[in-house]
Amino acid sequence: MRQPSVAVIGTGFGGLGAAIELTRAGIDDLVIFERGQDVGGVWRENTYPGAACDVPSPFYSYSFELNPNWPRRYSRQPAILQYLREVADKYDLHRYIRFGTEVTAAEYDEATRKWRISTGQGGVVEVDALVSAVGLLSRPSWPDIPGRETFQGASFHSAQWDHDVDLDGKRVAVIGSGASAVQFIPEIQPEVAHLTLFQRSPPYIVPRPDTEFGSWRRRVLGALPGLLRVRRAAWWAVGEAIAVSFLYSRVLSRILTAFSRRHMRKQVPDPALFEKVWPQYPVGCKRILFSNDYLPALGESNVAVVDTGIESIHAGGVRDGSGEFHEVDVIIYGTGFTASDFLAPLRVAGAGGRDLREEWSRTGSRAYLGISVPHFPNLYVMYGPNTNVGAGSIVFMLEQQAKHLTSAILHSARVGSPIAVRPEVAAAFDAEVQGRLVDGVWTKCASWYRDASGRISTNWPGTGVEYRRRTADFRPSDYEPVG
Repeated sequence: MRQPSVAVIGTGFGGLGAAIELTRAGIDDLVIFERGQDVGGVWRENTYPGAACDVPSPFYSYSFELNPNWPRRYSRQPAILQYLREVADKYDLHRYIRFGTEVTAAEYDEATRKWRISTGQGGVVEVDALVSAVGLLSRPSWPDIPGRETFQGASFHSAQWDHDVDLDGKRVAVIGSGASAVQFIPEIQPEVAHLTLFQRSPPYIVPRPDTEFGSWRRRVLGALPGLLRVRRAAWWAVGEAIAVSFLYSRVLSRILTAFSRRHMRKQVPDPALFEKVWPQYPVGCKRILFSNDYLPALGESNVAVVDTGIESIHAGGVRDGSGEFHEVDVIIYGTGFTASDFLAPLRVAGAGGRDLREEWSRTGSRAYLGISVPHFPNLYVMYGPNTNVGAGSIVFMLEQQAKHLTSAILHSARVGSPIAVRPEVAAAFDAEVQGRLVDGVWTKCASWYRDASGRISTNWPGTGVEYRRRTADFRPSDYEPVG
């Protein structure tokens, strides 16, 4: 069997995980493209105050690289980035990585049966298989608000935090109340003169059982790796239970709603403010957020919550939906990411010159197991359509994808031909997934889980256990040779 050549795009959890799985399988003809100057993906890019993961670190890490040295249960951005750097070093991945190299296009050449990859630096690389690990949450989403470009103060997106802007004593507008805003608002509230939060729809908040891990605990975990596995399994079970609660069980869903309401009422004694921050959609429709300090920050005297929408932005401030004008010095956009615009801005052309973005713009983003697309031979997508989790750890899902695509690449090498998922297999899978989603909780509100047409193109409709079972069973009959 001739060893296949493989290119991976991205060095976040997905890209590094894929590279490790491929090299473990003996694939050494590997190149990893990274547009930045360091590994880390979103954990390199997102440096806003308080940036952290809302999944406990023992579960938000690779199962094969358990870490006894997490400083906290819910680690912050610097610790997660350091973990990824250490993983890249341990598995000797730097020898494959081309830093400062952005992939702009990838075209399948039917004559050579290879992928032709073009970079922004003018280089071209040809490989047998291509793995896209550009991530789902890598491109900031900017709201379409009239006058946004006319604002004369400082403004930036939370994912591109401008640390040169001094917020001390400033009037700050925060647009958006999602996961990032829940983390950075408590950090900046004490230093600003006034903070106005423009909230479209509030999240469900539950307690964040965070704790600092002392040196004694880290020493014990380092000496007894079995405890690391037990700890990870416990948090995995919690994630699965939460997923089951809003996917399948109305009783558990009501319990979770009551639990959140109790926590939020305790933290928001002001009835008027509570009415603004209590969600009016079923629990689980948007990702549940963990915080102990966000709601208390909103109750401080220098904070106002506006839930009437935004009419327009002007040179000196923001006019809300009721017509009131708010003078501000700085605007921070906590408006999330273009999650349903998969692979953008990369142009991917498959067999017959098919443009993947054009196809997905017509039909909605879809892929078999979220990984493989018909007519795009030897192309594999990580964190692809319908693989996001409403609860639990995406790292768990990425590990399963890395194993599956490695099996596919090895099978292609054995048969001596590029392979693509059969159209009927992909169509049946998509019909099943969308059928399970049609009346589910994620249809009950507007969120980044849905694309412009309303199709839920991001989330997996089952548990992590089910996804692991289905991806572990690589079936050659699901694929067909191409060319």
